[in-house]
Amino acid sequence: MPPVEDARPGALRVAPLAPGDRAAWEPLARGYKDFYATPTTADEYDAAWRRLMAGTQVHGLAAWHGERLVGIAHYLFHASTWASSACYLQDLFTAPDARGLGAGRALIEAVGREAQARGASRCYWLTQAHNATARRLYDRLARHNGFIRYDYPLPPRENPPHPR
Repeated sequence: MPPVEDARPGALRVAPLAPGDRAAWEPLARGYKDFYATPTTADEYDAAWRRLMAGTQVHGLAAWHGERLVGIAHYLFHASTWASSACYLQDLFTAPDARGLGAGRALIEAVGREAQARGASRCYWLTQAHNATARRLYDRLARHNGFIRYDYPLPPRENPPHPR
Protein backbone atom coordinates (compact mmCIF):
# COMPACT_ATOMS: atom_id res chain seq x y z
CA MET A 1 0.00 0.00 0.00
CA PRO A 2 1.52 3.35 -0.99
CA PRO A 3 1.64 6.08 1.67
CA VAL A 4 -1.22 8.55 1.73
CA GLU A 5 0.37 11.98 1.71
CA ASP A 6 -1.06 15.39 2.49
CA ALA A 7 1.23 18.27 1.59
CA ARG A 8 -0.13 20.65 4.25
CA PRO A 9 2.22 21.39 7.16
CA GLY A 10 1.34 19.23 10.14
CA ALA A 11 -0.85 16.98 7.99
CA LEU A 12 -1.15 13.26 8.52
CA ARG A 13 0.64 10.59 6.52
CA VAL A 14 -0.53 6.97 6.56
CA ALA A 15 1.90 4.26 5.49
CA PRO A 16 2.53 0.58 6.16
CA LEU A 17 4.46 -0.11 9.34
CA ALA A 18 8.16 -0.56 8.52
CA PRO A 19 10.95 -2.38 10.40
CA GLY A 20 12.33 0.89 11.78
CA ASP A 21 8.95 1.76 13.37
CA ARG A 22 9.16 -0.81 16.19
CA ALA A 23 10.22 1.63 18.95
CA ALA A 24 7.41 4.06 18.05
CA TRP A 25 4.84 1.27 17.48
CA GLU A 26 5.21 -0.49 20.82
CA PRO A 27 3.98 2.33 23.11
CA LEU A 28 0.84 2.61 20.95
CA ALA A 29 0.36 -1.17 20.90
CA ARG A 30 0.76 -1.19 24.69
CA GLY A 31 -1.73 1.68 25.00
CA TYR A 32 -4.24 -0.34 22.98
CA LYS A 33 -3.75 -3.47 25.09
CA ASP A 34 -3.91 -1.43 28.33
CA PHE A 35 -7.15 0.27 27.23
CA TYR A 36 -8.80 -3.12 26.77
CA ALA A 37 -7.14 -4.51 29.94
CA THR A 38 -5.50 -7.33 28.00
CA PRO A 39 -2.28 -8.45 29.70
CA THR A 40 0.40 -9.07 27.07
CA THR A 41 3.93 -10.39 27.55
CA ALA A 42 7.09 -9.09 25.93
CA ASP A 43 7.23 -12.31 23.89
CA GLU A 44 3.72 -11.66 22.60
CA TYR A 45 4.68 -8.13 21.49
CA ASP A 46 7.73 -9.60 19.74
CA ALA A 47 5.61 -12.24 18.00
CA ALA A 48 3.02 -9.66 16.96
CA TRP A 49 5.75 -7.44 15.48
CA ARG A 50 7.21 -10.38 13.54
CA ARG A 51 3.75 -11.20 12.10
CA LEU A 52 3.19 -7.56 11.15
CA MET A 53 6.57 -7.34 9.45
CA ALA A 54 6.02 -10.63 7.58
CA GLY A 55 2.84 -9.11 6.15
CA THR A 56 1.39 -12.49 5.23
CA GLN A 57 -1.27 -13.01 7.90
CA VAL A 58 -1.70 -9.59 9.48
CA HIS A 59 -0.91 -6.11 8.23
CA GLY A 60 -0.10 -2.87 10.01
CA LEU A 61 -0.50 0.78 9.18
CA ALA A 62 1.01 3.82 10.84
CA ALA A 63 -0.43 7.33 11.00
CA TRP A 64 2.34 9.91 11.22
CA HIS A 65 1.89 13.54 12.24
CA GLY A 66 5.13 15.11 11.13
CA GLU A 67 7.87 12.81 12.45
CA ARG A 68 5.71 11.34 15.23
CA LEU A 69 3.80 8.06 15.01
CA VAL A 70 0.39 8.95 16.45
CA GLY A 71 -1.82 6.02 15.42
CA ILE A 72 -1.74 2.38 14.41
CA ALA A 73 -4.09 -0.06 12.74
CA HIS A 74 -3.70 -3.83 12.46
CA TYR A 75 -5.91 -5.74 10.04
CA LEU A 76 -6.24 -9.09 8.33
CA PHE A 77 -8.11 -10.78 5.52
CA HIS A 78 -10.03 -14.01 5.88
CA ALA A 79 -12.51 -16.14 4.01
CA SER A 80 -16.02 -16.63 5.29
CA THR A 81 -18.75 -19.08 4.46
CA TRP A 82 -20.40 -16.52 2.18
CA ALA A 83 -17.45 -14.68 0.67
CA SER A 84 -13.90 -15.47 -0.36
CA SER A 85 -12.49 -12.42 1.41
CA ALA A 86 -13.46 -10.13 4.27
CA CYS A 87 -11.27 -7.55 6.00
CA TYR A 88 -11.18 -7.42 9.79
CA LEU A 89 -9.74 -4.28 11.37
CA GLN A 90 -8.48 -5.92 14.54
CA ASP A 91 -6.72 -3.09 16.37
CA LEU A 92 -6.98 0.68 16.06
CA PHE A 93 -5.33 3.07 18.48
CA THR A 94 -4.43 6.75 18.49
CA ALA A 95 -2.16 8.36 21.07
CA PRO A 96 -4.46 10.09 23.58
CA ASP A 97 -2.75 13.47 23.14
CA ALA A 98 -3.11 13.21 19.34
CA ARG A 99 -6.84 12.51 19.22
CA GLY A 100 -8.77 14.95 17.10
CA LEU A 101 -6.06 15.15 14.42
CA GLY A 102 -7.93 12.70 12.17
CA ALA A 103 -5.57 9.74 12.57
CA GLY A 104 -8.34 7.26 13.41
CA ARG A 105 -10.39 8.28 10.40
CA ALA A 106 -7.34 8.24 8.11
CA LEU A 107 -6.38 4.74 9.28
CA ILE A 108 -9.91 3.35 8.88
CA GLU A 109 -10.20 4.86 5.41
CA ALA A 110 -6.79 3.43 4.42
CA VAL A 111 -7.82 -0.05 5.60
CA GLY A 112 -11.09 0.37 3.70
CA ARG A 113 -9.22 1.26 0.51
CA GLU A 114 -7.00 -1.79 0.91
CA ALA A 115 -10.06 -4.00 1.50
CA GLN A 116 -11.66 -2.64 -1.65
CA ALA A 117 -8.46 -3.09 -3.68
CA ARG A 118 -8.25 -6.73 -2.57
CA GLY A 119 -11.87 -7.40 -3.46
CA ALA A 120 -13.07 -7.96 0.10
CA SER A 121 -16.82 -8.28 0.52
CA ARG A 122 -16.77 -6.22 3.72
CA CYS A 123 -14.54 -4.36 6.15
CA TYR A 124 -15.56 -4.58 9.79
CA TRP A 125 -14.35 -4.19 13.36
CA LEU A 126 -15.44 -4.56 16.98
CA THR A 127 -15.25 -2.25 19.96
CA GLN A 128 -16.50 -2.35 23.51
CA ALA A 129 -19.76 -0.62 24.31
CA HIS A 130 -18.05 1.73 26.79
CA ASN A 131 -15.65 3.11 24.15
CA ALA A 132 -17.78 6.21 23.59
CA THR A 133 -15.01 8.34 22.07
CA ALA A 134 -14.22 5.83 19.35
CA ARG A 135 -17.89 5.01 18.78
CA ARG A 136 -18.62 8.64 17.89
CA LEU A 137 -16.12 8.32 15.03
CA TYR A 138 -17.33 4.84 14.05
CA ASP A 139 -20.95 6.01 13.94
CA ARG A 140 -19.93 8.67 11.40
CA LEU A 141 -17.95 6.24 9.20
CA ALA A 142 -19.76 2.93 9.45
CA ARG A 143 -23.01 1.19 10.29
CA HIS A 144 -23.56 -0.63 13.59
CA ASN A 145 -25.34 -3.89 12.77
CA GLY A 146 -26.44 -4.70 16.31
CA PHE A 147 -24.38 -7.84 16.79
CA ILE A 148 -23.25 -8.85 20.28
CA ARG A 149 -19.97 -10.74 20.62
CA TYR A 150 -19.45 -13.82 22.78
CA ASP A 151 -16.10 -15.50 23.48
CA TYR A 152 -16.09 -19.19 24.36
CA PRO A 153 -13.42 -19.74 27.04
CA LEU A 154 -10.54 -21.94 25.90
CA PRO A 155 -7.93 -23.25 28.33
CA PRO A 156 -4.47 -21.73 27.92
CA ARG A 157 -2.10 -23.77 25.80
CA GLU A 158 0.65 -25.37 27.82
CA ASN A 159 3.22 -25.41 25.02
CA PRO A 160 2.27 -22.87 22.39
CA PRO A 161 4.07 -23.35 19.10
CA HIS A 162 7.07 -21.07 18.67
CA PRO A 163 6.62 -18.59 15.80
CA ARG A 164 9.18 -19.12 13.08
